[in-house]
Amino acid sequence: MTASSPVHPREVLFGAHERPASLPVCDHYAGVPERMRKSLELQAELGPVFDVTLDGEDGAPVGGEIEQAHRIAELVTSPLNAHGRVGARVVPVSHPAFLGMVEVIVRRAGARLAYLMIPKVDGLADLQAAAQAIDHVARGAGIERPIPLHALVETHGALRDVHALAAHPRIESLSFGLMDFVSAHRGAIPQSAMSARGQFEHPLVVRAKLEISAACHAAGKTPSHCVVTEFKHPAKLQEAATRAARELGYTRMWSIHPAQVRPIIDAFTPSAAEVDQAIEIIAKAQAAHWAPISHMDTLHDRASYRYFWQVLERAWRTSYAGGPQLPAEVRRAYFEPDA
Repeated sequence: MTASSPVHPREVLFGAHERPASLPVCDHYAGVPERMRKSLELQAELGPVFDVTLDGEDGAPVGGEIEQAHRIAELVTSPLNAHGRVGARVVPVSHPAFLGMVEVIVRRAGARLAYLMIPKVDGLADLQAAAQAIDHVARGAGIERPIPLHALVETHGALRDVHALAAHPRIESLSFGLMDFVSAHRGAIPQSAMSARGQFEHPLVVRAKLEISAACHAAGKTPSHCVVTEFKHPAKLQEAATRAARELGYTRMWSIHPAQVRPIIDAFTPSAAEVDQAIEIIAKAQAAHWAPISHMDTLHDRASYRYFWQVLERAWRTSYAGGPQLPAEVRRAYFEPDA
């Protein structure tokens, strides 16, 4: 396909303030040293189509948080971080080890750190305190760039402030913490709501997911869906990932086992039919210099062009060896010059 217009679709269809978020669709968590290394090896193999978050909260034994921080820093700065898409989860800002973990990870690895995940924020004040502490350490280490922050919405306070959290300039993504959110209801939400299927059926859980997704999209940030713990049941994972993407508007999802990575990427990848349709419409729109067109007896203009361009961007971000791929001519025309 030859682009007939010298202007890239991104420049025509989106203002600088409304460029869509472009994080990988899968966020893989690992906290045990051997699994952390294997996760980075898988990422090196597949490419930067998923992030690896090295877990310093649940992955660290009680009292061993600082030692875990050193392990994380070592891996982030190692050759295993082949694509620069490795982040770290620290303990909550209220935890006595928070500042110590931040000191170790940011000072040793801040220059190569993709992001820091802040768990259990209980509202905007917690996020602001965490950001200030991280920035203070970064400045002391001579790191000029603001380190992107992700946060877990898993408390009543965080859900109450979810729009303010999403709008915070340092936030790149908000994740839903299903297990802690259910536990915060003191037994009022049944255990079944933590299952792959039940989390899409209980009204309070679905409400929380929708609030997070809506807040993120309003602020131009990435909503990240919670885990599926039944990692030995790929069909349940596939169903949950598909529903998260198709019904609830999530553009990213957690993985907690290497076997979940490819199914999540595939579930968030547009279908071949969707990609073919998007290619045809964008090519015709470009040939018409972005004026309205008719395609298959349906009128399209810049509003729908934005949608179909985003289909192509999602397909590009989820392309990996052995997985779905955009046609070579589309990659050359739109993506490879920017890769």
